[in-house]
Amino acid sequence: MAFIAWRVAHETAITLHGEDYVYRDDGQRLDVIAEFLAFIVHLVDRIAYEQLPEEVRNEFINGLGAKLAEHMQDNRMDWQGPGDYRSPFVGLLNERFGEYAEESFDEESGPGYSMYRHVGHCVQRHMSDDREHENRWVIDQVMDVEGPEIYRKIEVAMRNLLDTGSIDLTPPSELEDDVYVPKPGEGVVGEES
Repeated sequence: MAFIAWRVAHETAITLHGEDYVYRDDGQRLDVIAEFLAFIVHLVDRIAYEQLPEEVRNEFINGLGAKLAEHMQDNRMDWQGPGDYRSPFVGLLNERFGEYAEESFDEESGPGYSMYRHVGHCVQRHMSDDREHENRWVIDQVMDVEGPEIYRKIEVAMRNLLDTGSIDLTPPSELEDDVYVPKPGEGVVGEES
């Protein structure tokens, strides 16, 4: 799921650029990707809420956040040089998680207007305020186009993930050293036994 989340956030940032929203530099683009990732992690949690036992859901969301923090660390080091980028990203995830929890979400239709507005506002705060490029309108683009498209993609990915049984439903207490060890006769999905 982390790969899909990163790809969706990255593609959305590229789409914004294609719509003539301008990034000052790669750090700013990564800030926008981080905001989209925080939104995506919250969407995944909301979608999984009714589908997974709480312990499993918590483990899944924490694992997703940790993997995305690794991706963010690697990408920021490539573009911005050495530094601790993981901690600020985890802080952002935690901060946004609390904020998005206050926003409306319907199991049938997904995020409400207020959630899309919130993610649009978060993205807008990172965009250049260069008047020439009209980045101040990015909030509308995120609310009306990008946010719903992100939800559509993540909802499909989560439905596929849940339908295929790819999420291990073993409670975390039965994991060895935070790594799932399959029982005899069980293989990894897609692996021959």
